[in-house]
Amino acid sequence: MLKLNAVLLFILDFYIFFALRATNIKFIRTTWFTVLWWGYSLSLLIGLFISFQYSIPLMIRSIILVAFFLTAVSKFIYAIVLIVDDARRGGIWLSRLFSNKKGKDLEESVEELEKPLPEVPKKGITRSDFLLKSGIVVAALPMIPLAWGVISTAYDYRIRRQKLVLPNLPKAFHGMKIAQISDVHSGSFYNKKAVMGGVEMLLGEKPDAIFFTGDLVNNVASEMRDYQDIFSKLHADLGVFSTLGNHDYGDYYYGPGDSPAKRKNLQDVIDTHKVMGWDLLMDENRTLKVGNEEISIVGVQNWGTGRFPKKGDLKKALMGTEDKAVKLLLSHDPSHWRAQVLDTDVDAMFAGHTHGMQFGVRGENFQWSPAKFIYKEWAGLYTEKQSQLYVNVGFGFLGYPGRVGIAPEITVFELVTA
Repeated sequence: MLKLNAVLLFILDFYIFFALRATNIKFIRTTWFTVLWWGYSLSLLIGLFISFQYSIPLMIRSIILVAFFLTAVSKFIYAIVLIVDDARRGGIWLSRLFSNKKGKDLEESVEELEKPLPEVPKKGITRSDFLLKSGIVVAALPMIPLAWGVISTAYDYRIRRQKLVLPNLPKAFHGMKIAQISDVHSGSFYNKKAVMGGVEMLLGEKPDAIFFTGDLVNNVASEMRDYQDIFSKLHADLGVFSTLGNHDYGDYYYGPGDSPAKRKNLQDVIDTHKVMGWDLLMDENRTLKVGNEEISIVGVQNWGTGRFPKKGDLKKALMGTEDKAVKLLLSHDPSHWRAQVLDTDVDAMFAGHTHGMQFGVRGENFQWSPAKFIYKEWAGLYTEKQSQLYVNVGFGFLGYPGRVGIAPEITVFELVTA
């Protein structure tokens, strides 16, 4: 995948470079520009390769990834502008080619494309020059919010408070406080102090129980090496319960098949939960008891629709919970709710996975993200058939090392009777 991305980026670089050289911007025609353009691109690709293949300081790795992401986004947007202009030029060229007009050379047709814009003075720019130069501005615009999302929002943890009304909730559990975090993605972190601040923020809420709903790592268990001591501090009187997400199985690193290294990595992830004192629920359940009353905490391995792993066994996980008044389910992927959970007597499901695509708008009464076009339930609370689903948009980040409009989330629930 890394080699494929490198090839695609080089193709994009060549396409944009020669398009820029066709403009009348003097600096772009100099040797200095050529050296800077290709020097930066090669350095970025080499840095990206090193960051994935070797162990380097997290801060340096993050700088490389941020630079790569912002550069790729800008080049992609600019390439779209170029493609539009090339399509325009090609369309006119073809129309001239197949026209019945005689005596016009094809080269004259190309020259026709370069006539100045109607309202531009004689020394104005051509249509193509106008598109190429304005495209530079358009491509640069996303850099501002994306850079701000890295600098200001990546670790800007927010507490979202949510009352969870459960009609069958035993009185002893009325007012119980549960905190949820999801999608830590420790392999993306580069600021231990900021992460510690988020953990302390959660602990300051003094929850009775804590839920973690999957994706502890990006790919491999060793990513938790620098953060295990921080998340080990999470503690609650009734326990810290966790489950696995799609990234925890190592599929994106070792491939979809089975191998000894992949099995060992998964076991290392499982052991990390245990070392931190988290109760990892692998298609099983636990009973929470307050006084003489009980509820069930159920956890399944990842189960998602489409291309995502279907590891979880919900039927197995629910065995032995038949007599419990309330069942709270931890399942990483929100698509599991509509696909299977709604057909059970689970009262509420807690999920993550979507990240809110780390981009959008989220207020108290309105929220929007491109995630809505992929997931019907992508952030917040949903209710159907006497069942509820809450989707947490994540504690960490993946790919783009920041967030724009979708802050990292710590959810604090208050359980209440109807």
